[in-house]
Amino acid sequence: MATRLPPVHALSAFEAAARHNSFALAADELCITPSALSHRIRLLEDFVGERLFSRDGRTVNLSEFGRRYLDVVRNALRTLIEFPMPHRGAQAQPRIKITVPPTFARHLLIPYLGSFIAEYPDIVVEIFMSVPLYDLSLSESDVEVRFGAGKYPNTTTEKLFEEPAFAVATPGYLSQIGGIKTPAELRKATLLRSALEPWQPWFEAAGLDWPEPSSGLRADDLGLLLELIRNGYGVGLTRKHFAQKMIADGELVQLFDISLTSPPHAYYLVYEQKPYERPEVTIFIAWMKKTFNKL
Repeated sequence: MATRLPPVHALSAFEAAARHNSFALAADELCITPSALSHRIRLLEDFVGERLFSRDGRTVNLSEFGRRYLDVVRNALRTLIEFPMPHRGAQAQPRIKITVPPTFARHLLIPYLGSFIAEYPDIVVEIFMSVPLYDLSLSESDVEVRFGAGKYPNTTTEKLFEEPAFAVATPGYLSQIGGIKTPAELRKATLLRSALEPWQPWFEAAGLDWPEPSSGLRADDLGLLLELIRNGYGVGLTRKHFAQKMIADGELVQLFDISLTSPPHAYYLVYEQKPYERPEVTIFIAWMKKTFNKL
């Protein structure tokens, strides 16, 4: 079919919102956040090129076009629902959608996730990636791990853990620049940058009255920053659980005995403010806190 079809998840969101005359109640029914439901409605409005609802504060009412389109949508959804499927008898598995920063997923979530799967084999886990400091609204995920300052309005936000930040480089790079014995000798090094791991707090801990570096390679992903360090592009800041294996294997060297025990950012567990009615989500939140609060 060459003709582009409207997204079914947006159609179901539209039908539920029209039936309840409320985005919040429709979101409850579909087990998504109100912001995710609003996103689906906007997606459908962009598709049809018309406003489906008129909004007056918290009240939503169907537009004239929305009333006419609702009949078409309900007929289409009814056809899909009533189509006979004789082999579909088993109940769908409970599933959880989680969104996490890529480096957290690679170095922490994946290594520990086996214990959750072993304990709850019937719960399907779906993992999505986020960009720290950029994705600031709760998406269609049930649970998110965010790296930041922990100020996320209209959500429940619980700190998972902080990780000390410290300076590392490869032995080859250190040899190339003649070695570094004191923090002041970092002047001769290339300092790799990231908005997620600013240098200035570390400078202060090291007794250096230096401004934040404004030139040189920058990567706003901690995994990419670590790869830049590992490939000998300069000195960078990293964290214990990300670099400990590379340090143990001799790929990286920690410079100095200076770590930020209270960095400006931490990892937070973020989910809807209201209590969840889905037991699988409650179970996963409890597992995350039990597993990562002890790090």
